Amino acid sequence: MNRAVLLEWEGREYDHNPKHSDWYWALGIIAVAGALAAILFGNYLLAVLIIIATGALALHAAKEPPLHRFSLVEQGIVIGDELHPFERMISFSVLEDVEGALAPMLSIKTESWFSPHLIIPLEGVDPDTVYAYFLQRVDEDEHHHTFVDLVAAWLGF
Repeated sequence: MNRAVLLEWEGREYDHNPKHSDWYWALGIIAVAGALAAILFGNYLLAVLIIIATGALALHAAKEPPLHRFSLVEQGIVIGDELHPFERMISFSVLEDVEGALAPMLSIKTESWFSPHLIIPLEGVDPDTVYAYFLQRVDEDEHHHTFVDLVAAWLGF
């Protein structure tokens, strides 16, 4: 299917904050303590889960996020090669930093189970143009940070 591209830009899913060795040491100490506590209570499966989750968290903290290509088309928004149609979007909001230190972001709530909440950086594109285009096709609503967003920010992600 040929899609007419209205706007196109690139951005990263999140800002990469390199972690110091102290952060990894703290993560390891907390994981070992949690795993030992689980073993003492006889919950070996939880101990294994804690160790696996700690490894996944450490690997995620070490890698730099990939660069994604975003395209605004008549049918919706394309992230990479995946189309997110306007019909599957519940609401949207453009989030802007009042201090201007962070780039504006487009927050979209969708009907999808796999990606119910999309956060798209609007760096390198006019946020007012994106806002006006979305306003004609999707309901605007106030979006707040989720508990997962707050925990991720607290962990330094």
